[in-house]
Amino acid sequence: MPVTLYLRNATRKTGLDLTLVRRDIDVLMSAVGEADSSLSLSFVRDPEIRELNRLHRHKDTPTDVLSFPMEPDLDDVERLIGDIVISLDTAARQAAAYDASLQTEVQRLLIHGILHLLGHDHMEADERAVMEAEERRLADSVGMPWPYLDAHRTGEDVNA
Repeated sequence: MPVTLYLRNATRKTGLDLTLVRRDIDVLMSAVGEADSSLSLSFVRDPEIRELNRLHRHKDTPTDVLSFPMEPDLDDVERLIGDIVISLDTAARQAAAYDASLQTEVQRLLIHGILHLLGHDHMEADERAVMEAEERRLADSVGMPWPYLDAHRTGEDVNA
């Protein structure tokens, strides 16, 4: 059974292929053992993600991706692991900075967001190492070259 995806796209004319996004989500969720789970995904612009970032993280600035994990009720018919919100404005700027396509940057942000939903973090060096290894494994699962290794090696936070 494929992943149930609740998709909200509050953006227009970005060139993002939502069919590829859907395929990537199915592959990624299978790779993390959540093939039968559900996920909510919203594509927004910077003003909306800035407001969410301010409300939930007390940071009054746009960000690339926010993840809101849920504790699924074991009695629920549907296992909804959480919500991911991606700013396509920020993603496009980052893609340009890394000389990547928007589609590739969205893949990376989906990987990052899904891992946060599953409890991974990157605040401490040991957590960051585990998360980065898992990011690279998941990138391989969708056939995505990992274009951000140099930033990670220098300690930059590409998800600031």
